[in-house]
Amino acid sequence: MAMDAAEIERLIKEALPDAKVEIRDLAGDGDHYAATVISEAFRGKTRVQQHQMVYAALKGKMGGELHALALQTGVPEDTP
Repeated sequence: MAMDAAEIERLIKEALPDAKVEIRDLAGDGDHYAATVISEAFRGKTRVQQHQMVYAALKGKMGGELHALALQTGVPEDTP
């Protein structure tokens, strides 16, 4: 069963309420997505830790309902 982009975004924002989330369906099949997640919660964390936080937010759906997720994470840019 494929997973909807809105569901992916909802799960991430549920775990990281301040996150700016952009989801792209790479193949049009609901199985292969790319996501960019920007959150203050990532500050001071390694890239691996940031990705683990996003995967945890997906509550075990990675590899099942969600086949592939190309993930980019980061912290908000400081603005003057």
